[in-house]
Amino acid sequence: MATFLSRLGRFSFRRRRPVALLWVVLLVGAGVLAGRAPAAPPNDFSMPGTEAQRAYDLLEDSFPELNADGATARVVFRAEDGRITDPAAKKAVQETVRELGGDPQVVRVTDPYTGRSVSADGSTAYAQVSYEVPASELEESSRTALRDTVERADSGELSVEAGGNAVNAVAGGHSSEALGLAVAAVVLVLTFGSLLAAGLPLLTAVLGVGIGGLAIKVLAEPLGLGSTTSGLATMIGLAVGIDYALFVVSRYRAELALGRDREGAAAHAVGTAGSAVVFAGLTVIIALAGLGVAGIPLLTQMGLAAAGTVVLAVLIAVTLIPALLGLCGRRIGPARPRRRGEDGRPTPAMGVRWARFVVRRPVAVLLGGVALLGAVALPAASLQMGLPGDESKPASTTQRRAYDLVAEGFGPGYNGPLTVVVQADGSGSAQDAARSVTEEIRGRKDVAAVGQPRLSESGDTAVVNVVPAAAPSSTATAGLVHALRDPALASDSEAHVLVAGPTAMNVDVSQKLSDALLPYLGLVVGLAFLLLIAVFRSLLVPLKAALGFLLSVLAGLGAVVAVFQWGWLSSLFGVAEPGPVMSMTPIFMVGVVFGLAMDYEVFLVTRMRESYVHGQSPKDSVVSGFGYSARVVTAAAVIMISVFAAFMGSDEQMLKTIGFGLAAAVLFDAFVVRMAIVPAVLALLGRRAWHLPRWLDRLVPHLDVEGERLERGPGGPTGPAAAASLDADPGPVVGTTSPGR
Repeated sequence: MATFLSRLGRFSFRRRRPVALLWVVLLVGAGVLAGRAPAAPPNDFSMPGTEAQRAYDLLEDSFPELNADGATARVVFRAEDGRITDPAAKKAVQETVRELGGDPQVVRVTDPYTGRSVSADGSTAYAQVSYEVPASELEESSRTALRDTVERADSGELSVEAGGNAVNAVAGGHSSEALGLAVAAVVLVLTFGSLLAAGLPLLTAVLGVGIGGLAIKVLAEPLGLGSTTSGLATMIGLAVGIDYALFVVSRYRAELALGRDREGAAAHAVGTAGSAVVFAGLTVIIALAGLGVAGIPLLTQMGLAAAGTVVLAVLIAVTLIPALLGLCGRRIGPARPRRRGEDGRPTPAMGVRWARFVVRRPVAVLLGGVALLGAVALPAASLQMGLPGDESKPASTTQRRAYDLVAEGFGPGYNGPLTVVVQADGSGSAQDAARSVTEEIRGRKDVAAVGQPRLSESGDTAVVNVVPAAAPSSTATAGLVHALRDPALASDSEAHVLVAGPTAMNVDVSQKLSDALLPYLGLVVGLAFLLLIAVFRSLLVPLKAALGFLLSVLAGLGAVVAVFQWGWLSSLFGVAEPGPVMSMTPIFMVGVVFGLAMDYEVFLVTRMRESYVHGQSPKDSVVSGFGYSARVVTAAAVIMISVFAAFMGSDEQMLKTIGFGLAAAVLFDAFVVRMAIVPAVLALLGRRAWHLPRWLDRLVPHLDVEGERLERGPGGPTGPAAAASLDADPGPVVGTTSPGR
């Protein structure tokens, strides 16, 4: 592998102009095709295999006039003085209802006074607005008309608020990506001490994300990729694109410092660092493509699109980076030597000093790191998952105020009514079955209200609205959903009962993601374990990598539970209402953190193994690996933490939760697992860490990630000269390294 990539790097360096031009042509070509491509189709929010989805499909067939999957809004009115039924208030409410019905995408608006949507105390009423299209297809003009109508109706005598998925604007803008790039630029300049060297990773990362995003737009219509598919691809593409380029450029400067000519340095950097990039990229691709295990179309699309951008990032790192290094010539120089002390010896970097401390006290460092992560992970045992609704939004939003008004005037369950679908079996009567089921439901203490059954035109299906007594996200409401689905509910009649509605769908999605988490974890960790056996030619090193990743994810989830579910430091992180953790958070954290964790593992440990293969002792190889890679891993981790943390500024609870969880998990993985636990374990294992049984050694292909075969060829210093690069300083120190100036 190293030999092939070295030749590829040398070819790209020599043919730098054609190679660079090829990537520019790819970008321009993708842009031209994207400009001619039709708009991306709406996101596919279907959840195949769930009971709620089967209920929605049945409603679509039996009650097409209900537009069961259409967008909805609930406009809530509250009389500040008097009652909502007073003539003046009633007139204002009915005028607003008529205005709401004037939108061309609105199919139905319920009148609070005829639809029995007035609270018992007469202070509050609400109108339900139903649209003909799903929320993802709702035109912005309809959203604007809804907001404008609500704002005009709001007055000193009448408070008017609106909630529902028709109110939520489609996410847009790229402020988080821009902030991430700004932080990356600062960190890269501090790391390299050169604007040009710092600019290469940024330029190539943006190029890769640009080509990937345009390719997604081109393929959106033929492959049915939703409009938000590129979100995860952009985030991951920037992350790995900067990481991979950073690693290759750093190795190139280190090789120049060893005395290699520029072509040889580029070839050697791609042969060694490029090998690490290829296998780190493969682990990320496995993790992202594995999201399809969950069986959720949108999640599968996002994972595959992000995996595609990782492929581009790897190809750019091993072809375009050496070409650009050739174009830059002497403007990107070797890593600067470290400042020498009074004895004339180079001052060791902080990373080297830390590594020496760890290998002297590995047991204490190992126990301390595991104890710290274990303590942070404890809250994860209480993890409760759900999909946040309007109750999780800031109190300043109209959605949250509408939610609170309904909860105060009617009860919390009115914010999440359930739709019970009764389908007759065979020759049974749906009307009789619905009447029987309705009577059973009315007798339950966890039900606040039950509507009258509505029969389909065919007479074989009926629908009943049920209002829970508890809030939509509560465990009591989830229990009610499961109870209504119990076959015993319709045991006295020949009928089948299904439960739909946003609350029921949230319960199903949470369960589906929870059920998929362990198989997904087993898949990605198992495949990556096999891959890392080939990379490191060891059983213990991949096992240690997998266990360290699990510690990082559990600690990240523990932090998420403590802040977002328990409410610890909630005001500091802007958590409006603690509650169940967003259902997609764990599986996203497993996928993204696993990919980045394996990046750091491969980058750090391949340099340790390289030193070991070239003759250093196990403990010395740990110190050498830190001397080479601590700065790169630290810079990459700081960039990633900053990018993810930027999403915490969002008003959306989903983005806030995922951003916090990813930032916390990367923090724990990079600075506790990779920087403390990994060197401590390798120091304790000694030569056993790099042992591979003979029978397995014969089966596992020799990938030569360390570039051992390259050292036998021409191009620069070999063997012990590698140690000299510890005296080289790629630039000012970030994180675990010291300035040495």
